[in-house]
Amino acid sequence: MTREDSIRCHKRGAIGWIRFNRPEARNAMTWHMYETMHQACRRFDEDEEVRLIAFRGEGGEAFVAGTDIKQFAEFKGPEDGIDYERRIDRMIGGLEQLATPTVALLDGYCIGGGAAIALACDFRYANENLKFGIPIARTLGNCMSITNVSRLVDLIGIPRTKRVLMLAQTIETEEASSIGLIDAVVGSEALDEAAEKLAEKLSGHAPLTMRAAKSCINRILEERRPAHDAADDLIALCYTSDDFRGAVRRFVDKTPYTWQGR
Repeated sequence: MTREDSIRCHKRGAIGWIRFNRPEARNAMTWHMYETMHQACRRFDEDEEVRLIAFRGEGGEAFVAGTDIKQFAEFKGPEDGIDYERRIDRMIGGLEQLATPTVALLDGYCIGGGAAIALACDFRYANENLKFGIPIARTLGNCMSITNVSRLVDLIGIPRTKRVLMLAQTIETEEASSIGLIDAVVGSEALDEAAEKLAEKLSGHAPLTMRAAKSCINRILEERRPAHDAADDLIALCYTSDDFRGAVRRFVDKTPYTWQGR
C-alpha cells in the first residue's frame, strides 16, 4: 500500500467521504493522513453539492486507533511535543469549524487521535463494538492539548474525563449512548447507509439556519475554552520525560514499560 492509499477521499452523491485505510495498523494516523484529511475537509466544505462530510475507518475493527506511535521516536525536545499538539489542534480545530455538517462512523476502536476526530464531529454513530478512549496514562505517558481535553469535558463531563485520562478507561457502546457521546447505535453493515440517510435529512433543512446554529455553538465553545498555549508547560513536561521516551520504545517493541515518574 502506498501512503496515498492510506486515506481515501471521494465524493458520492451529497456526501464527501474520508476513509482511513490502514486496517493492518487499526488505521493509526500518519502525518500524511492528518494533512490529507485536513485538505479534503476544506475541499468538501467549499463544494456546495456536499451536504455532509463522513469519516470512517476501513477494516471493520477500528475507526482510528490513535497516531502512529513510531513517529514519536524522533522527538527530542519540548518543541517537538508542542509542535505536534499544535498540529493536531490545527487539524481538529479546522474540522470542528467546518460549515458543512460532519459525522464520524465508529467501527470498534476509537482511540487517541481517533477520539479527537470523533469529538470534533457534529454527529457520531457507532456499532456495538465501540471502544472509545485516550489511554495515554497506560501506554505513552504523553499529554493531550488543553483544547482536546476541553472537548472531552464538554461532551462527557469532568468525572468521566478523569476516568478516561487518568484511569485509561474506555467507554463502550451502551455507556456512550446513554451519555450522549454517540447519537445512534448502527450495525457495521449499515453505517454507510445511516450516513446517506443523515445527508438526505440535512439536505431538506435550511442551510443558513444550520450554519448559523453550528457557528453559534462554536462561538460559545471558543469563549469558554482556554488559550491554545495554556498547557504548553505540561506538554513539554510529558514529551521530554524519560517515561515518554522509554514508553515509546517499549510500545514499538511490544514490551512492557515500568513508569519512573521522571
